[in-house]
Parts: sequence; C-alpha cells; structure tokens
Amino acid sequence: MNDQIHSDGSGHEHGELGDAEYAEFMELAAQEGFDPEEVEGALGEAGHGPLPVLAVVGRPNVGKSTLVNRIIGRREAVVQDKPGVTRDRVSYEAEWAGRRFKVVDTGGWEQDVLGLDASVAAQAEYAIETADAVVFVVDSTVGATDTDEAVVKLLRRAGKPVVLCANKVDGQSGEADATALWSLGLGEPYPVSSLHGRGTGDMLDAVLEALPDAPAQKFGTALGGPRRIALIGRPNVGKSSLLNKVAGEDRVVVNELAGTTRDPVDELINLGGITWKFIDTAGIRRRVHLQEGADYYASLRTAAAVEKAEVAVVLIDSSESISVQDQRIITMAVEAGRAVVVAFNKWDTLDEERRYYLEREIETELAQISWAPRVNVSAVTGRHMEKLVPAIETALEGWETRVPTGRLNAFLGEIVASNPHPIRGGKQPRILFGTQAGTKPPRFVLFASGFLEHGYRRFVERRLREEFGFEGTPIHISVRVREKRGRNK
Repeated sequence: MNDQIHSDGSGHEHGELGDAEYAEFMELAAQEGFDPEEVEGALGEAGHGPLPVLAVVGRPNVGKSTLVNRIIGRREAVVQDKPGVTRDRVSYEAEWAGRRFKVVDTGGWEQDVLGLDASVAAQAEYAIETADAVVFVVDSTVGATDTDEAVVKLLRRAGKPVVLCANKVDGQSGEADATALWSLGLGEPYPVSSLHGRGTGDMLDAVLEALPDAPAQKFGTALGGPRRIALIGRPNVGKSSLLNKVAGEDRVVVNELAGTTRDPVDELINLGGITWKFIDTAGIRRRVHLQEGADYYASLRTAAAVEKAEVAVVLIDSSESISVQDQRIITMAVEAGRAVVVAFNKWDTLDEERRYYLEREIETELAQISWAPRVNVSAVTGRHMEKLVPAIETALEGWETRVPTGRLNAFLGEIVASNPHPIRGGKQPRILFGTQAGTKPPRFVLFASGFLEHGYRRFVERRLREEFGFEGTPIHISVRVREKRGRNK
C-alpha cells in the first residue's frame, strides 16, 4: 500500500502525488503563472483524508442549530423557536483557522417521546459512533438540568474530548451564569452567544485543540479489516431480508411493518470467498416529526452507518415508482463520497409492463448516477444475489482509481483542443492543467485561465468516466482560476 501524502519539508501536502510528479507539476504551475501557495492549498484541500467530525449535542432549544450555522458561516441548519425541530440533513463542512472539519447537528433529546433514558442514549450513541470531539451546548440562562447531568455521564463514558459551550451569554452580565457550569465537571465553560457570535472564536480554538488533524489520504488497500458495506433505503424495501439472504440465516428481525429496524447491525459475511462487513440500517422516512422520535434517531444512525462505510448499496423497491425519497437517500451516499451500487429489490414480482415503465423512470429519475452499477435482485427468492459482489467490487475499484498526472494532462489537452469551452463575454476560458489529488472518492483539481461553467465541468466529468472508468463512484472536481497577470497583491 502506498501512503500517497507527501511533504516537501515545508509542511505542505502533495495530495497523492509522488515527489517527482509533484516537482514536475509545480514547475508546470509556475510556467502558467500560478502562485505556489495557492497551488499547495488546492492540493491540500482536495487530497485530505476523511475530515474529522465534530458533534454538536444538547437538550432541545439550547441553540444548537444556531451555533452550527455560526460555525459553518451560513444559515443551513433549520432554526425555529420551538424545541425538537428536525432536519433532513445533519452534517456540514466547516473551516476555522485554516483547518477543515465536519460538523454534525444532532438535534435535541425528546424526553416526552421516548423517555429520558432511551432518547439520551440514542443521541449519545450517535455522538460516540461518529464524532472525534463533541461540543456540548448548555443554556447558561437556565443552568445545568437533570437532563444535562445525564448527558454528561454518557459523554464521559464515551471518552471523547468535550468542549463545553455555555450558550446565550449575550453580555458581561451573563458571564457568572456560564461560570456556574464548572460544576458539570467537563472543564472550562466557554461563554458564547451563538445568535450574535460572541465568544465563538475562543470556543472554536478549543475545538481545534480537541479535534485530530485530517488523516493522510490512503490509497489502494482498505484499512481496518473487511470492506464495509452499508445497506440503505426507504423503510420496508427489504434491507433486512437482503442481509438475511446473503448471510444464509435469519440474523435480523424482518417484519412487514415498515421501520422495524432501529439500530444498525454489523454482520461479517463470507461471499465469493471474501469476508465483508454488512451494515443493516434503519429505513429513512420521508419526513421526521417530533412524534416520530425513534425514526429521527434511526435516520441519524443511518447517516452514521454511511459515514463508516466504503460502499453504499441503495435498495429500491422496483414494484413502486422511484420516489423523491429514494433520490434523497442516493444523494446522501453521493455527498458522503461513498462508492454506490443500486439494487432493485422485489424484481421477481414485476410484470413486463412494470419493467418497461421502471426502465423509463431510471433513465429520467436516476440520470445523475448513471455511473452506478445496477443489480436486479429478489431478497426473498435469492434471484441474482450472486451479482451483488461483482457490482460492489466494481464500485470499489472505481472509488480507488487514480490517474497519473502526466496521463491526465495529455487527456485534458485533447479535450481543450477538440471541445473548447464556449466563448462568454468575449473570453474563452481554458483548462491549463490539472491533477488528481485524492481518491475514495476520486478528487480532481483543474487549473484554468477563467471560470468554467457548470455544463462544461459536467462534460469534463463525463469524458473522464469514458476514458478512465470510475464506475460506481462519485467524482469531485474543483477549479482554481489563475489571477490576472500583473495584478497587484
């Protein structure tokens, strides 16, 4: 296995470029007038391994979503002056002091729905599974409650670094309320007003001390034992039945009542002479309301399972029309940067008419993942189950593929010559050179003379797939535009 992150002694990362390849690449960048530090930054940003994860936890209505919006610098997490407002999306990328990390907004504990112990355990379980560090938000105007004390015990048991955020300290008068939270035994309470931004800088400095650096990108062999596969999909599409079929025995409760599965179940299963780790996840419902607390926690744990996996096998009920929810689940896997396989279950129940219309639906509704391997299976009868492993292996291969810089630039030169970017405003932007800075998924950095339109980027991605494969994996393409020559800095 190659450890593909290299350093030139200045602390900069080279992504997955070897030393000779890196030197040649930087020389090319200098010839085209790019600032070396800007190029280094682009490589480091694209070549990092998985970002460290920060979980923001606390009781309902203590200001977690407002704090998340403050951390990420934009209003994305849903904020409403009512406890327990839930979200479709729970993770966001953030940056502070030049370091990038992932923020997970976990929502509040809904005591009235599940009972204190069960709901606190569900939230803490998620924080334990996914986070490298935790921000524990407490309402300083209320002080530490019994629920807060219960959370402290669970966080302490988890052994993760915790930064205590005393929220709603809007001025000097609230400092004393924050000081009182030393009693929780979690160390220094950081007085913060997430609404106005007061004190968030000091708190984020403490967060950076608690978070590990983004790990070096690894290329080739998987780390940590068997390859990890998450089974995801809407409730009652047959995830548990599929797991039981590949395992050859009933290991998971299967019930016609949708949403029986609540916790991910990890199973080591031998298929085709290879041991795989399958993660059976709870179905993700269309909307999660306050009354459906168990399903909200299930969706959080599904997100955690996708984060832990390398391949997401998305199960779709082929007997029903492809829904917006199916598409949202696929988007979750793609945005997480996982290899993707789409399995159409209950194939044995289809007649010729339904198969015809399903093919039309796939063409229109799933066009954005036409690159994903597809298998038509029946979890009940076992039909075509033998095709699942080859599809997973194909997706993993695409996920780990890297194109050498020299070959990539020869390819980009051909594209620019045969299909130049359209002229806009009297100018014609041009791709000057590029490199693949990372894998899992493949991440490319293109350096250009001007802004590349979205349609042209899509064209480049399509041609990359035609030329180099990348079946079963999303591709990330970032573009750096050259500053105008002679511009004063």
